[in-house]
Amino acid sequence: MAKESTLRFGAQTDEVTSLLRIVNMVRTHEASTRPEIGRVTGLGRGVVTQRVDQAIDMGFLEDGEFGPSSGGRAPRTLRFRSERGRIVVCALGALHIHVGVALLEGDIIDQTHRAWDISRGPAETLDTAMAMLDELLERTPDVPVWGVAVGVPGPVDFLTGRPVAPPIMPGWNGFDVRRKFEQRYSAPVWVDNDVNLLALNERARRRDEHADLIYCKIGTGIGAGLLSQGRLHRGANGAAGDIGHVRVRDSDVPCRCGKIGCLEAVAGGWALVRDAEQAIADGATGYLARAAAEGETITPERISMAAEDGDAVAIALVQRSARVMGESIAALVNMFNPSTIVVGGAVPAAGEIFLAEVRHRVYELSLPLATRDLTIAQSVNDVREPLRGGAEMVREQLFDATFPRWFADGRPTVEGIFAVAA
Repeated sequence: MAKESTLRFGAQTDEVTSLLRIVNMVRTHEASTRPEIGRVTGLGRGVVTQRVDQAIDMGFLEDGEFGPSSGGRAPRTLRFRSERGRIVVCALGALHIHVGVALLEGDIIDQTHRAWDISRGPAETLDTAMAMLDELLERTPDVPVWGVAVGVPGPVDFLTGRPVAPPIMPGWNGFDVRRKFEQRYSAPVWVDNDVNLLALNERARRRDEHADLIYCKIGTGIGAGLLSQGRLHRGANGAAGDIGHVRVRDSDVPCRCGKIGCLEAVAGGWALVRDAEQAIADGATGYLARAAAEGETITPERISMAAEDGDAVAIALVQRSARVMGESIAALVNMFNPSTIVVGGAVPAAGEIFLAEVRHRVYELSLPLATRDLTIAQSVNDVREPLRGGAEMVREQLFDATFPRWFADGRPTVEGIFAVAA
């Protein structure tokens, strides 16, 4: 094995570079045998053998079953040891906490969920989330946490892990979310906007590393995750994609952020709840009115279900939301020219009632060239989407962005990653 000093960050020798590449090739299934590694990299058989032995000694790889023979002795396959560590994900929404545990390959192996109001503040919210995670981690107590992802429903300074003036998160502005999790799990932590996690999940689900994709979430609030050639565009201060607070033409509706006429105040889930309750108070009848009369809480999810069941008030609300959203998405299409738009969240769960109106407005208002190859689709609405997206973010940060900083230690540490970055 090479001396430890040659494996440290900054010592970008041919040996280090090829060793890192081989581990990542096996991890991503680009190559699974020593001969395949040699063909892809151009390295000689002796060098490949040496690098693979190093990776095995360091605990990243191990020999697997024998692969198919091409005429001679069957080569032994290699596998990345994804079970050596865990990725934990905490996905916070406006009205819920969703946490999960993943293998290093990104597969979610355990999860739990509970209703929660994000306005209860960071201390109580994060203590509750970590207690939920601790219960999951107790089932595999001997496996260390290698990385933590936290998604929040508001803008985030990605470099510091601190929310930046989030409109629906009172008390969270500037709160050091990263440190709270680092202290509990002694592992590197990355914090991002929740819609960015959903965009990363779509990239992984579609297996498109170079996706030009926009994920629009219309839940209680509204946001967009922007992927350009597979890379997230977060903006200078983490505010990229915060379309929920752009101005809607001719609207004077007050928004929770304190401004007037925001998209969220017209088309967001909380706005639909507000308007549904007003319509019921004014004498509207139907499914929603009966539910309210029976003491049930009107939620964005319930409005979407009512629209699918033919409730006239719900259909009108969902179509209005879709029409206004379509106008805003059209502006994004003209500006970013994505190949795919994915809409998700509680409001688009109404299906074609929502999606058809969005498509109509986007194709009507966007440039023909920008829509020539455009696909507009609904999210699969799998509850694990933000968890998979969070695991994808951690994997990207560990193995693409920071791998040279920590791989000589055999596992990532807070000091090994962020001390160098600082």
